[in-house]
Amino acid sequence: MAMQDPPFQKGTANMHSSKIEIHVSCRNVKDMSKTGLMCVFSVSDIKTHQWKEAGRTEIIRNTLDPDFQKKFVIDFYFEERQLLMFTLYDVDSSNQQLQEQALLGRYKCSVGQLVSSPESMMEKPLEGRAQGNIIVRFKEVNASKDEVTLQFKASNLDKKDFFGKSDPFLRLHRVNDDQSCTAVQKTEVIKNNLNPTWRPVTISVQTLCNGDYNRSIQIECYDWDSDGSHDFIGAFSTTLNELSRGAVEANIFPVINPKKQAKKKNYKDSGQIQVLRCTIQQHQSFLDYIKGGLQMQFMVAIDFTASNGNPTHPSSLHYIHPQQPNQYVAAIKAIGEIIQDYNSKKMFPVLGFGAKLPDGQVSHDFAVNFNPQNPCVQGVDGILQAYQAALSRIQLHSPTNFSPVINLLSRYASEARDGSTYFTLLIITDGEITDMQQTKNAIVMASSLPMSIIIVGVGNAEFDAMEILDSDNCLLTDSNGRGAERDIVQFVPFRDFLGGRFGNNIESSKAALAKEVLAKIPDQVLEYMRKYDIRAKVPATAAP
Repeated sequence: MAMQDPPFQKGTANMHSSKIEIHVSCRNVKDMSKTGLMCVFSVSDIKTHQWKEAGRTEIIRNTLDPDFQKKFVIDFYFEERQLLMFTLYDVDSSNQQLQEQALLGRYKCSVGQLVSSPESMMEKPLEGRAQGNIIVRFKEVNASKDEVTLQFKASNLDKKDFFGKSDPFLRLHRVNDDQSCTAVQKTEVIKNNLNPTWRPVTISVQTLCNGDYNRSIQIECYDWDSDGSHDFIGAFSTTLNELSRGAVEANIFPVINPKKQAKKKNYKDSGQIQVLRCTIQQHQSFLDYIKGGLQMQFMVAIDFTASNGNPTHPSSLHYIHPQQPNQYVAAIKAIGEIIQDYNSKKMFPVLGFGAKLPDGQVSHDFAVNFNPQNPCVQGVDGILQAYQAALSRIQLHSPTNFSPVINLLSRYASEARDGSTYFTLLIITDGEITDMQQTKNAIVMASSLPMSIIIVGVGNAEFDAMEILDSDNCLLTDSNGRGAERDIVQFVPFRDFLGGRFGNNIESSKAALAKEVLAKIPDQVLEYMRKYDIRAKVPATAAP
C-alpha cells in the first residue's frame, strides 16, 4: 500500500540538484544574407513536451565564427531527461521578431549528453539550410559540494500501535519544481519505542536544501507498519542553518500533527525531536565524477513468469498494444532513456528470468537476445526490440527468482571497483519473490560494489517483499547476519504513477516514475566513491 504524505507548508523556492552554465559558439557558418547571428535557447517541457524559449544571445555581426557572450544557466536533474534546443538565426537589425528572421539551423541534445561529453563540450553540425558547426560548452556553477551528517532523537512520541508503543522513523523532504514533494532521506525504524535515538544519516546539502542554508526543510515522523500504510505522527520545519547549531536547546522541535491540532483544543504536540549532531564537510559533486569520465552502465532484468498472463491476450502485462506501451515497455523507456545519455557506448545487457526456453530449460538469467556470450544490445531501442522478439520464443513459467540476475551484475561490477563505471540494474516484475533469502544475500554482497538496484512492480499484485528489499527502514542482513554496507535498492509500484494526479498520460507517468526511482542514484554513486576514497578524475578543459 502506498504511503499517503500528510500536508505541510511547502518551501518558498524550487529544489534541484545543481546548476550548469551553458556557453554557445559557432564555426564556419554560411548562407547568411542579413546582418548578424543570434542563438535562441529553448527547453522542452517535461509534461507537455512543448519547446519553450529560455533565452537569446546577443547579435554578433560580420563573422562566420561567433562566440556568444550571453550564457544560459539551467537547473540540472539527473532523474529527468531534460531536452535542449539551440536555434541559430540570421537577424535583421531593424526587426528582431523571430518569425521575420532567417532560420539557419538548429541542434538538439539532452543535458545528460552534454554533461557527459568529453572535455565538457560538444561540437556538432547544425541541422538546417546553413552549413557550419555549433559548439556547446558547460560548467557547473553555484553548486554546494557540502555533505551534512545529521542525527536525531525523539521523546514522548504519540503511541500509535494498539498492542505496543510505536515503531518510529523520520523522513526528510524536498520540494520539486512542480511543487510536488520528494523524500530525500530516511532514518531506520526503531521498534516499540517512544523515545528513540536514530543512527546518523548523511546527505548532500545540494539534495537536502539546494545549497541554501536558509531554505525550509520539512522533517516528518511516522509509525512504521509492515504493509506500508505508515501512520503519521507529526512534522516540523527547520533550516540547515538552524540544524547546524547542533545539540542546543533551540534545536528541540515540537512534532505537530495538524489534524490532531485542529480537533483538540488543548493540543500541544505529538512529541519532540532533538538534534544530536550536525556536521558538514565538503566533497566532490556527482557532476565532478561525470565530467571525469564516469560511465553509467544500465542493465535490465525482465520478469517472464506465467503470472503475467498470456502475451497474446490483451489482459496480459506483456501484451504489445500497437498504440499504448505496456508497463514493461514504459518502465524501460522511462529509466533507460535517461541513463543511456551517461554512457558513451550505450551497449546494455538485457536478461530475463522465470521463462522456459526453447531447449525446455527454465532460466532465471538468460540473455533476452539469446546470445549468452554477449547479452548486450544497442541503446533503449535495442532493449525493446530484444524484449518484444523474445516473447514469441519463450514460454512464460515460474518461479520468480531475483538472485541470479543480481549475482550476474555483481560479477560485472566487481571488475570496476576503481570507480570508472557505476552499474544500475532495473528489475521489472509482476509478483512476489520466491528466493527471498538468496536475494537478500545477493544484495548484501552487492552493497560493497559500484551498483544500485531499481525494482519496478507492474500490475496489481501485493509487493510486501519488495518493501523489505528496499530497506529504507533498516539495512538488510544476509543469512549469516552480515549487514549491507549501503542501501542500494529502490522499489516502486508502477500503479502509483498511473491515473490520479498523473492522469492517463503514459508520458507523464513515465516521467514521474523515473523521477522517483532515479533521484537517489547520484547520492548512491557519491556514497560508494567516498566510502572507498575514489576521487573524480580531473577532465581536460576545452577553452572557449
